[in-house]
Amino acid sequence: MKRRTPVVSGISIVLLLLTTVTFAQLPYRVHLPLVMRIGQNPLMSGEATFYLEADGSGACLFDPIPGDRMVAAISYLNYGNADYCGAYVEVFGPQGSVVVRIVDECPDNPGCGLNHLDLSPEAFERIAPRAWGRVPITWRVISPPLTDPVQFHLKDGSNPWWLAFQVRRHRNPIATLEYRTPQGQWVQLNRTPYNYFIRECQCTGGEGGPFILRVTDIYGNTLTETVQFTTLSSGGLSPGELVSGSGQFPYGP
Repeated sequence: MKRRTPVVSGISIVLLLLTTVTFAQLPYRVHLPLVMRIGQNPLMSGEATFYLEADGSGACLFDPIPGDRMVAAISYLNYGNADYCGAYVEVFGPQGSVVVRIVDECPDNPGCGLNHLDLSPEAFERIAPRAWGRVPITWRVISPPLTDPVQFHLKDGSNPWWLAFQVRRHRNPIATLEYRTPQGQWVQLNRTPYNYFIRECQCTGGEGGPFILRVTDIYGNTLTETVQFTTLSSGGLSPGELVSGSGQFPYGP
């Protein structure tokens, strides 16, 4: 996916001299998995920029939500295997704070170091003037006050033998997604860097649902949902469909 360069300004150089944050030189694609324990919610130190194309889409393959521009891309050094996709983080900057949802990956280019967040322009303006371009920040993962249940998206190209599930609108970041086979066995699905969980079935006739899915968040909370996507007249599934579950994760620490 083609990505943009974070917007910066000359004033950024002065601000960088004021921050005490330092970063180790890490190799490309270091996987720093998002794992937390109950009662822990660490505060991360980094920098923020903004990018004009921020609309809610990006490497996490979410659809833009009309009216929701409080989004951000996270550094490729943190992104891991889509670990932060859909996470809500509270960002503290020089002149305020803002809550954003992680929807994209900030690539390996000048300025996207460890713990870097590339915000939408609207979100950046909550913590500093746009003219500053780049500012020191701290941030932490939070559990937002969502009232709707989690959602499940079936990726385009899915069929009874190759299923790609995505979890959306989750209060806490997702750790694992498990699939209950027709034989009653729980199988942990492989997560992709594009934020879908894959189920491949080497079986006669394939699998058409309803699908029993068990979602676990980073704090160990689980949701078990029975999800039914539309079955087409051809016997296949309706790829691209979005279905609501019945529950939502509790608040984290």
